[in-house]
Amino acid sequence: MEIIISNSSASPIYEQIVQQVKDAILSGQLVEGTLLPSIRALANDLRISVITIKRAYAELEEAGFVTTVQGRGTFVASGNLEFMREERMRQVERSLERAVVDARSAGIAPAELHEMLDLLMESGAEQ
Repeated sequence: MEIIISNSSASPIYEQIVQQVKDAILSGQLVEGTLLPSIRALANDLRISVITIKRAYAELEEAGFVTTVQGRGTFVASGNLEFMREERMRQVERSLERAVVDARSAGIAPAELHEMLDLLMESGAEQ
């Protein structure tokens, strides 16, 4: 699992970690039962505070993405795939809302926006 921290991001470091782990789980890159790096190991790898990693893992656990077993580590939660799918759908909806706002401000008609989305979906399906 590769996590990239951006110091120029507006998001706090723990949020960047949470989002990247969520994305990896939702995309299937991290599957159910996968052991995540220990808090200390990830803090050392990223050269950040153990407290930051602990906060990120706590948020992931609270959201149901991971589970921690005392003495064994933090694992990708055996999952409610429907819950994870809903979370991903909410992310897509937020992205589409931003796209609609941008399209309106650029004077793009709904039909043009639909055509753009169709083209993007077709090209994405080939990859």
